[in-house]
Amino acid sequence: MSQTSESGRTLPPYIGELRRAVEEAAPKLLRMSDAKAKRRPRPEKWSPAEIIGHLIDSASNNHQRFVRAQFQDDLVFPGYDQDAWVVVQAYGDASWVDLVTLWKNFNFHIARVMEKTPDSVRNSARVKHNLDKLAWRPVPADQPATLDYFMSDYVGHLKHHLGQIDYAAS
Repeated sequence: MSQTSESGRTLPPYIGELRRAVEEAAPKLLRMSDAKAKRRPRPEKWSPAEIIGHLIDSASNNHQRFVRAQFQDDLVFPGYDQDAWVVVQAYGDASWVDLVTLWKNFNFHIARVMEKTPDSVRNSARVKHNLDKLAWRPVPADQPATLDYFMSDYVGHLKHHLGQIDYAAS
């Protein structure tokens, strides 16, 4: 379903998908017990708190990328070691309510940034990019990429990780 901005501009569907995913997941996440949020399903897998922490890190990095892309001709950005970031920030020890609240509000802000990005910027083909390394669904280095694709990819990544969380109350 298409959305329109305050100015009447048709918006990409992924912006509404992002808002809906956050609106639907946040109450379910907040119903999860603190103990369950911090429990890893297997020793090598992230707990729900660590998944939400990773999504906060993704929001933080991609927010900057989405803003910076509006001032540069390429889509080349620094990466980060997602596992190390989760460990260093000790998301498994953080307040569950605080994590979910930060994640929710940060993503509503990102949806606003996406909405305010001019179509010409979002849809401009960028020959130089490193989305072959950064995107959840990589773009080959020898093919042009758009910020629109990268924003949509961000939403897909978020929804993928939300799907990994078992929302059953405990």
